[in-house]
Amino acid sequence: MPIVKKAILPAAGLGTRLLPATKAQPKEMLPVGRKPTVQYVVEELQAGGVTQLLIVSGQQKRALEDHFDVGPDGGSAEGRESGADWLAGLEIFYTRQSVPEGLARAIGLGEGFAGEESFIVALGDSIILSADGEPVLARMLRAHEERQAAATIAVETVPREAVQHYGVVKPAARQENDDVFEIEDLVEKPKPQEAPSTLSVAARYVFTPVIFEAIRNIGPGAGGEYQLTDAIRLLLAAGLTVVGVRLGASERRYDIGNFASYFRACFDFSLADPELGEDFAAYARERLERPR
Repeated sequence: MPIVKKAILPAAGLGTRLLPATKAQPKEMLPVGRKPTVQYVVEELQAGGVTQLLIVSGQQKRALEDHFDVGPDGGSAEGRESGADWLAGLEIFYTRQSVPEGLARAIGLGEGFAGEESFIVALGDSIILSADGEPVLARMLRAHEERQAAATIAVETVPREAVQHYGVVKPAARQENDDVFEIEDLVEKPKPQEAPSTLSVAARYVFTPVIFEAIRNIGPGAGGEYQLTDAIRLLLAAGLTVVGVRLGASERRYDIGNFASYFRACFDFSLADPELGEDFAAYARERLERPR
């Protein structure tokens, strides 16, 4: 299995679609089940072999640093209960994107951190749950090495009417149904009738350092922000390989970016709780049977 030890976790977005819940706390810190959203992401990276993590935060994001700060009680019973000791073996670094200018600019701040190594990007507001089999991150790392890719992207199928909220990929000809495929093009937030497919980017990437030069060469795109899809399109224009890896049938992405998806995540993780899940399921059934 290829080894990639570094990851960048962008978490500088303002979370305006989740106001007022995000007025005084980062959306990445919103609890899902027993943990804040971002903790699931960091645990996924650790399980994938990451030992150095750069978190790109922004204004009013101090809670992120506080959560990952292992204080004097980090090894105590209280520390274990709060999950602090799971950070053992992981170095966490921080930088700030004080003015949100788009995902590409946030990742560009990690150039010195990444150096000459391939690295992972995992968005801090998206949980990917791999119930069975090999996790998507492991499959991405293998595909990245085997295909000698400049970029490898996790993708998932979404309803066509939802493509306008995502970056959407165009698979290469005759690879539309493959689990691992070469990407011919990407479009940021296309209109449903203009989308090249219904495969949306699913918040996980693996890059070689060539992405940083591409980021420096793009201008503002959709929404006036520096879009990562535009930088990846420059890689394609240069003839470099960009690979897509589909989420499996037993994998699900929870995008904590709006209240509808956040409520679904809270519901599913509550049902799956090992201690309280059965009681919650009974309550949910009883509550749904009541007249409204």
